[in-house]
Amino acid sequence: MTTLPFTQVDAFSDRAFGGNPAAVMPLEAWLDDATLQAIGAENNLSETAFTIPAIGDVDFELRWFTPANEAALCGHATLATAHVLIGDREEIRFRTRKAGILTVRRDGDGYAMSLPAWKPVPKPMPEIAQAIGAVPVETLWHEGGYSVLVYEDEAAIRSLSPDFAALRPVGDILYIATAQGDTADIVSRAFAPGAGIDEDPVTGSAHAVTAPYWAEKLGRNRFTAFQASARGGHMTCIVEGDRVILGGKCVTVIEGRFTL
Repeated sequence: MTTLPFTQVDAFSDRAFGGNPAAVMPLEAWLDDATLQAIGAENNLSETAFTIPAIGDVDFELRWFTPANEAALCGHATLATAHVLIGDREEIRFRTRKAGILTVRRDGDGYAMSLPAWKPVPKPMPEIAQAIGAVPVETLWHEGGYSVLVYEDEAAIRSLSPDFAALRPVGDILYIATAQGDTADIVSRAFAPGAGIDEDPVTGSAHAVTAPYWAEKLGRNRFTAFQASARGGHMTCIVEGDRVILGGKCVTVIEGRFTL
């Protein structure tokens, strides 16, 4: 038998049972992709993060797996991984396969995470809008597989009831519903049925896409965000050039061993 370290962290939350849970599993060397995917399916969380030690200008190599596939970028699991591995460092650096180098630094009793700023562009999506459950005021797209639907207000976001059966066959796309909010400056919900996640509780990568949009709309580069899922999650957003800095807290809820 082989056992692997396992930590489950609620990211973008200051309490257990809030935010988005992620599994963090540090490895000494990569397992084969089929095994990594099987572990992601077994954990059945939005993402399982795997790391191996790195050489050079980063601390770790980092990959993320949903229950169905490997993710190109995952914010909450990156924050969770930093929470587990940062130790006595002030900053930790990860090399990823499709999102470049990601950094997380201590910020008071939380963390500040630097992600790429992926600005979406307008694109009509009438069929997607219908499947999400309400007509948006604007629709946008980012080539990384992000569909952004902008609504009038927070009430519209909270009342959405997507048709996941209609969305699932479209493929691995993250559908982000967003609006100016009452709970925070902006609110959102995120759906990824093609990746095995009907509704993602709190999605850092969604804000890598929506933060550049809202910075332009709001006329400022700093604002607060709330993801209005059943669990809910708070973060701060700062747009700095080609980076989005997300601030949030983490809580460890499970520590143990995973047996293969």
